[in-house]
This record gives sequence, C-alpha cells and structure tokens, in this order.
Amino acid sequence: MPAATPQFEFDADKLLVRLNLTFAADPSAISDVAEGVLRVLKAMDCACGHEFEVETALRESLTNAVIHGCKGDAGKKVQICVACDESRGMLIVVRDPGGGFDPAALPDPLLAENLFSDHGRGVYLINQLMDEVQFHHGGTEIHMRKFPKQEELVPGCGFWE
Repeated sequence: MPAATPQFEFDADKLLVRLNLTFAADPSAISDVAEGVLRVLKAMDCACGHEFEVETALRESLTNAVIHGCKGDAGKKVQICVACDESRGMLIVVRDPGGGFDPAALPDPLLAENLFSDHGRGVYLINQLMDEVQFHHGGTEIHMRKFPKQEELVPGCGFWE
C-alpha cells in the first residue's frame, strides 16, 4: 500500500472489523489502496461472495474522490473507513476535501446521448452494485452498504455463515 498507515480495530465479541485509512490523492495510489483494503476484508471474511461488487464500488468511489474531489492533487487527502460485522454487513465510507456535487444532477448514463461517453458511469455502477448508497456533506462523502443476505451465503465464508 502507499505511504499511508491504516488503523485496524477488531472486536471479537461483536465480530466487528473496522479499518481507517487516509492516503494522498495521487491517482497512482488508487489500485494499491483498493487492493490493500480488499486483502484485509478477505482475510476477515467480510463481503464473502460479494467481492466483485465491493471491489468495483470501492475503486469507483476512490477514483471519484481522487479525480473529482481532489482534482488529482496529491497534496490533498482522501479518507476511507470500512466497518464490517456479521449482523449489519459492511459499510464503506469515502470522503474527500473537495467542493462536493449534487448526485441528482448527474447525467443519466443510460440515455442515448450518453451511451458512448468515456466517463460518467461511476455513481451509476456504485448504485447498481451496492445495497444502499447515500451522499453526505454536499457530496464530499459517500456511504456504501452491502447487507448480508441469508439466501446469498457462500459456503466456506466463515464470517457470513
């Protein structure tokens, strides 16, 4: 991972995992940060069976924070917090110091005039892949939830069994 020091918290009594990380808003750091967070989640059996959805939403939200929120300025910082527990599922929060945005004002990527655009699908994808998505603080903070569902439990995933 890049020059960032993650903070981990694990409460075995509550089966809770919490990860806090702040990193420089350098576009080249996005993959390392996402892969590091996913390694922790996998080691703790969080998001078992939902790895693709969580990884894609995480990468999209980190990219939006770095590119749009921080304008690619490595002097700015992006924060990520991930919490996971057996009964409530997973919460991922990504925040940036940018000016924010209005999610309702984003162009619909499914409209004919936007189909061939080379950008503008990140928030749409996040909304499709995660169970709940909310924007806070004027769009500078995204909360993404993935709930554990009994019918989707994957054998061999201890945390979600």
